[in-house]
Amino acid sequence: MEGAVYILFICQILFKKAKMRRQMQEYFVDLHVHIGRSSLGKITKRGTSDKLTFSNIAYEAYHRKGIQVIGVVDCVSPWIIRDIEELLNAGELDELPEGGMVYSEDLIILLGSEIETRQKEGCSAHSLMFFPKFSQVREFSRIMDRHMTNLEYNSTVSRLSGQELFDIVDSLGGIFIPAHVFTPYKGFYGNCTDRLHKIFDSASLEKIPSIELGLSADTGMASQLSELDTKTFISNSDAHSLRKMGREYNIMLLKELNFDEVVKALRNQEGRKIVANFGLNPKLGKYHRTFCLNCQIITQLPPPVTECPNDPKHRVVMGVLDRLVVIRDRGESLDSQRPPYHYQVPLDFIPGVGPKTIDKLIQAFGNEMNILHRASREEIREVVSEDITDMIMQARQGTLSLVHGGGGKYGKVEH
Repeated sequence: MEGAVYILFICQILFKKAKMRRQMQEYFVDLHVHIGRSSLGKITKRGTSDKLTFSNIAYEAYHRKGIQVIGVVDCVSPWIIRDIEELLNAGELDELPEGGMVYSEDLIILLGSEIETRQKEGCSAHSLMFFPKFSQVREFSRIMDRHMTNLEYNSTVSRLSGQELFDIVDSLGGIFIPAHVFTPYKGFYGNCTDRLHKIFDSASLEKIPSIELGLSADTGMASQLSELDTKTFISNSDAHSLRKMGREYNIMLLKELNFDEVVKALRNQEGRKIVANFGLNPKLGKYHRTFCLNCQIITQLPPPVTECPNDPKHRVVMGVLDRLVVIRDRGESLDSQRPPYHYQVPLDFIPGVGPKTIDKLIQAFGNEMNILHRASREEIREVVSEDITDMIMQARQGTLSLVHGGGGKYGKVEH
């Protein structure tokens, strides 16, 4: 009898654990983080911090940022493939049957790349791709070596079109997401086309689950293009340094942490979904409004501004807002079916908050997500000044006064 009771007790425990695994939970997700250097110091992405190694990214996400799903986007590089193999052999990473790499119980890493394609019109654009298995990443690298010059030192630029790259990714079982689609540099809408269906055939476009908004756009702006009605919107950091990780992110509702669950959320399937997007107010983005390269002035005029008001012959970088007003097929609208987009002001955008202050806050509250979302005003005030506390609260409430950016210059918080 005692044996039967013991077995019943064990079964109850296992049932409770299984039930917990089946319950949906919300997770912080950032699917665009660059790996700037290999563990040997080889440059894999130019213009990035030399501290952006695979191991450092995992540590930063887990111990400082509070992010639970990270997408790393330079895994086409042979140097990064070597690093992943070493981490697997050392037991610091494990490959999940459902896809993705587990760094710890509360952090998975999705292996991917950001690749630049070139259209026949002469423009170029970036896209993100992720693969469930490491073997697929290795095969992708082998294939892309035929389409990229000096792959060991160039993990981005290819000679393929967007459609050709999609076909390769799809054939390997990966997912394909147009990156920062509205930016004037390397964004499909900002740089190449007014409609994605001119780049991808209908079957391919249907398979693309999401588009990445980029730092200068939000849900309301992107919703002005009706061809995106079936696509989820994701907001990611496009981090070129450890500090920039998590400056934009998503909250996803998942049953477990793995590749398959994230893809279901991107496709809005089986109850998995994006609960909310958190990103910069587009005014803070580097390309929000049109910028004259000759006058060095960001326009203050109503959109669309497509040329310099001082001299039409001047060269301009058209702003995301201005470009959208030109190509949209309906007015701005917040679709009630879409997740809310919350404006997020990263800590390092707040005047007076430097690395030492951020370290002090993280030491007090564990990670940045706790500071931005959970810590009370009273708790924050015990760590930093009244002035900084006020601005962190205003950032949380979306009431800070902002000056918009453009032409590669970030907007800023007025103090």
